[in-house]
Amino acid sequence: MLRIGLFLATNFAVLFVLSIVMKVLGLDQPGSGTGGMLVFAAIFGMGGSLISLLMSKTMAARAVGAQVIEQPSNAAERWLLATVERQAAAAGIGMPEVAVFDSPSPNAFATGANRDAALVAVSTGLLRQMSEDEVEAVLGHEISHVANGDMVTLALVQGVLNTFVMVFAHVLAAAIDRDGRGRHGAGYYLGYFAAQAVLGFLASLIVMWFSRFREYRADAGGARLAGRGKMIAALERLKAQSDPQGLPDSMAAFGISGGLGSLLSTHPPLEARIARLRAEA
Repeated sequence: MLRIGLFLATNFAVLFVLSIVMKVLGLDQPGSGTGGMLVFAAIFGMGGSLISLLMSKTMAARAVGAQVIEQPSNAAERWLLATVERQAAAAGIGMPEVAVFDSPSPNAFATGANRDAALVAVSTGLLRQMSEDEVEAVLGHEISHVANGDMVTLALVQGVLNTFVMVFAHVLAAAIDRDGRGRHGAGYYLGYFAAQAVLGFLASLIVMWFSRFREYRADAGGARLAGRGKMIAALERLKAQSDPQGLPDSMAAFGISGGLGSLLSTHPPLEARIARLRAEA
């Protein structure tokens, strides 16, 4: 609830500051549509992000075809549930739902709006290609994401940036093309879409930076829950994959691996993650 409160406060602060900017620039004249834009940004910038977060478990499971383990049918599933339960208790969170999805690539993700009712899913490739120690470390990494509230925080960061991009694109476009009577010409719409594209790209850099930062924290959490040696071994195993297949784009930020380490990558390079864990030993 604290994160939600901070999120709402930050969004309203963004709207308040930008409304002042509009007033200073004379963009808040009657008929200018400024009030409607602020309402639109508040609804879609904040509301859209929150709705996506609330639907994240269902959307994620459907995206990869994950099947929640209701009753374990074999020793592997029993071990999986027992390991997640033990790690969740150690991390101080409620027992997440545990699911398996069919993929030849070793991967896993965690998602959910509530740290006490999250979803942790692993691929069949992960279970086949990794040892129990390595899978335990991957599960610890995902449990740490949940315990750190990373899914919630990432959604809130995205919501704040969505609000900023929509309103500030309007401010820039209106400043460029206005006729003094509150009407917008074709230049406004071209300017708006151009500004939104540029600002949206810059906002994505911030989101990706935060996503990479939280991966280091989750690695450290996995090391605490499963052991540093196991976490390093799991990352080394991922690094050994010659052509790993990632999760769908909508789920990339929630996986154990992904991306090439660029500014637009959701994950740091595996070499950097391994080096940091070794340096912290």
